[in-house]
Amino acid sequence: MSKNRSFWIVAIISLILDQLTKYWVVQNFSLGESWPLWANVFHFTYVRNTGAAFSFFSGGAFWLRWLSLIVSLGLMAFAVWGPKMKTGEQLSLGFILAGAFGNGIDRFLFSYVVDFLDFRLIHFPVFNLADVSINIGMILLIITSFRETKK
Repeated sequence: MSKNRSFWIVAIISLILDQLTKYWVVQNFSLGESWPLWANVFHFTYVRNTGAAFSFFSGGAFWLRWLSLIVSLGLMAFAVWGPKMKTGEQLSLGFILAGAFGNGIDRFLFSYVVDFLDFRLIHFPVFNLADVSINIGMILLIITSFRETKK
């Protein structure tokens, strides 16, 4: 675990934040309930997503749960048995692990993912912190890969 410490720190913190926020939403909202933080711009809205990002593959929780598990186990195995990664790689893969594992937990426990971040100004699909983690991880991975090819 000490070999790729940043990977584990980012993954654990992001996963905890994801699960805590989803728990808070489930405990404090009725399904479909919305709280405007900035009216018609940004709301907390409790929805259940049985598909993947943007509700693609709606009802596909069965195979998506296994995909989340395989990705999560693969990333953890790479962090443990793979080489020491550069900091950018550790951060990017740690965020991706947190997102895959966070949404995977939901799919295994409930057969859906709890979503609640609702940007209404641009009519963006409702999402959660696990989705944010995956996107941050992918952006960092792209940036890291471009930096590597420059050198």
